[in-house]
Amino acid sequence: MTRLLIALALVVVVVLVARRLDRGRPDPPPRDVYPVPAQLDRDDFPRPDAPWLVVLFSSRTCEGCAVMAPRVAELESATVAVCEAEAFEHKDLHTRYRIEGVPMVVVADAEGVVVKGFVGAVGSDELAAALEGPAA
Repeated sequence: MTRLLIALALVVVVVLVARRLDRGRPDPPPRDVYPVPAQLDRDDFPRPDAPWLVVLFSSRTCEGCAVMAPRVAELESATVAVCEAEAFEHKDLHTRYRIEGVPMVVVADAEGVVVKGFVGAVGSDELAAALEGPAA
């Protein structure tokens, strides 16, 4: 009986020490739930020669995507190519760029470097500001 009590006491001490040591560790850094691609191949999208590209990755079943489509479309200009890549019609693009969350708007420069990305619905002002350059 004494051995059993000693063993039980040792287990309790080990558990308490382990918990105390674990509290001293910082929490892991947050992870983006839906990461935005860092680079796009401009040849995958219309008008690869345009200085800017704005892509809306969307889905037919996404209510937020329906709101974003006209906001993105109004950015089309001589210097801005716009493309909506709907998940069912452009599954290859969603797979290639590992798109896991929609709506996702990606703003890329002439070389395809993504200068800004948005996951979820955003306002027209934020989209326009993203086209002002890499500092945006």
